[in-house]
Amino acid sequence: MKNHERVANLALAGLTVAPLVVKVDPNLNVILTACLTVYVGCYRSVKATPPSETMSNEHAMRFPLVGSAMLLSLFLLFKFVSKDLVNAVLTCYFFVLGIVALSATLLPAIRRFLPNHWNEDLIVWRFPYFRSLEVEFTRSQIIAGIPGTFFCAWYASQKHWLANNVLGLAFCVQVRKRNEKGETCMGIEMLSLGSFKTGAILLCGLFVYDIFWVFFTPVMVSVAKSFDAPIKLLFPTADSARPFSMLGLGDIVIPGIFVALALRFDVSRGKKSQYFNSAFLGYAVGVVLTIIVMNWFQAAQPALLYIVPAVIGFLAVHCIWNGDVKQLLAFDESKTATSEDDDATSSKKVE
Repeated sequence: MKNHERVANLALAGLTVAPLVVKVDPNLNVILTACLTVYVGCYRSVKATPPSETMSNEHAMRFPLVGSAMLLSLFLLFKFVSKDLVNAVLTCYFFVLGIVALSATLLPAIRRFLPNHWNEDLIVWRFPYFRSLEVEFTRSQIIAGIPGTFFCAWYASQKHWLANNVLGLAFCVQVRKRNEKGETCMGIEMLSLGSFKTGAILLCGLFVYDIFWVFFTPVMVSVAKSFDAPIKLLFPTADSARPFSMLGLGDIVIPGIFVALALRFDVSRGKKSQYFNSAFLGYAVGVVLTIIVMNWFQAAQPALLYIVPAVIGFLAVHCIWNGDVKQLLAFDESKTATSEDDDATSSKKVE
């Protein structure tokens, strides 16, 4: 798995900067970037213990409603407040968030060359006048933050599409807190849907959410065009009327969490990428369909309209064919995590 992840990481890095030196078809770039990001995140999600963040059915049901409220709020904000002012505030926010995300991305490579006490000894800094607020960090995190700060300064000053994409990918795979071992985990790596039932509820809810806000209102497209922040990936085109193709990070992370669950299901049964292959193929087909329909109608498309049925459909057909429906529906990572925590607690008591 490490070799797969390393090759995919290198391919993703090369694909990100390729348009600077060679002419890359933007449609192909969208497909490969999305698929490689999901692939890397899925394989990094395979750990000795399940992801610590698990979503419940209730959270999955509320997710589209909360997303709708946030989307509508942003639409109204851009409508009644100066777009430049809103984006200036967002730039400051994402400048800080980008430093954190890039530092976390660079940290594993940097900490190998630093003394152990730089990696392990925590420094606690308390805010002046707000002593109850504190931040914990290590010296190695400070070192990793230096190049991240310069990169984010470049993004804030130039808003170059490459800087946008690098930050977007970092948010997509890295914007999570440290786990119990002090490791910074990827979004797809850290988050878990818990069960396939919860995943189906979430994806179906977002399927309706995406269709409604794109086809029946101008809200989604308006916010995407006005929101000048790395919440979407930009792919340069040769069309001056439409200089960039866009793909929202949610179209990568949300289905990616479901595909990662399929991989961990395979690992739990001792199978090698059986249902992961089906779910991942479904994701790739969904992205390809999105691009085909978008170019056919020359209009923005809700990517989840094609990705959700493809991911769930490919996995369901494969599962029904093999007769593993009961096992797949019974799989629940939240119970696995709870039982492992109980085992760890009981072993400590015995000691």
